Amino acid sequence: MFQPNFKYTNKIVRLLARIQAAREIILNSLLIPAWEKQLQREALIKQTYNTTSIEGNRLTFDEVSMVIEGKNIPAHEKDKKEVQNYVEVLEYIDSLEESSEIVEKVLLEIHKLTVKDILPEASAGSYRKVKVVVGNPKTGKITYTPPEPEEVPLLTKSLLEWLSSNEALDLMPAVQAGIAHYEIARIHPFLDGNGRTARALATLILTKRGFDTKKFFALEEYYNEDRPAYYSALANADAKGGDLTEWLEYFLFGIAVEISRVEKTVMQLSNDRSMKEKYGQIGLNSRQIKVIGYLKEKEKITNKEFQQLLNVSASTAKRDLHDMVDRKVLKQIGEKGQSIYYILNF
Repeated sequence: MFQPNFKYTNKIVRLLARIQAAREIILNSLLIPAWEKQLQREALIKQTYNTTSIEGNRLTFDEVSMVIEGKNIPAHEKDKKEVQNYVEVLEYIDSLEESSEIVEKVLLEIHKLTVKDILPEASAGSYRKVKVVVGNPKTGKITYTPPEPEEVPLLTKSLLEWLSSNEALDLMPAVQAGIAHYEIARIHPFLDGNGRTARALATLILTKRGFDTKKFFALEEYYNEDRPAYYSALANADAKGGDLTEWLEYFLFGIAVEISRVEKTVMQLSNDRSMKEKYGQIGLNSRQIKVIGYLKEKEKITNKEFQQLLNVSASTAKRDLHDMVDRKVLKQIGEKGQSIYYILNF
């Protein structure tokens, strides 16, 4: 049976403590249900955007959001299909029972959904039967040679057997997820879609093994912000003969960063009761929430300032601002062009 090789360092222990503290705050927050739903939807979009972006998908965050909403956009069909497929993967994970064992059938179904209508049907949800290499497509340099195809089924089954063992279940879900993510990436069981499958398996472990954060959590965002660091952390474990200590430090730091972002948002919303008292339940997206914080310090904001603050287009800024005016969260001052600005309405 697979046996992970790692040591508990002071950094790992500190990160696990930080993650647990933030998780407790999130789970015990007093968020308004409408806000919870909005944050969950944004986490779904973030997960899908970032995990496909890591693999070279060309759609922007807004385009991914539109594809998920069922809107038709001018883009490559493969890019749109990758997004649609990953949403199906996340829905499949949600459909599994909390007590479900992570067996081979589940992993193969995740892969099948990931590459549906992208790989040939015979390769979707099936182990690779050919030798593959991992490299830099721009330079042609090979960076890693995964195990031979005949080794793949046994190595994968050995990992899944370990995930159901008491040894694995005694570890915190975040540690289990980090180990499983690395090992799937190392084995590279499939012709394509290995990275997305590895990250989906990590998500499955986190969400089904007691790491519930009300589905506000999107770990992939941390990876996508610095892809070279992500690939370097995986490669470093390979170079050290499978010692996962530094990889787990990286992986857990990513969780700590992302869960702290959620914690900050949750605390900001939960502590601001004036909006609930005056307007009832109002669903705001993360950009709008950030603008509220900005306005509490700066008192007013223009469309241009919104664009610069959130790094979005003029149309996105206009849509968000007008939505907040319609909900009576903001008041528009002025009537034309550059003279228009917005202030809080409470």
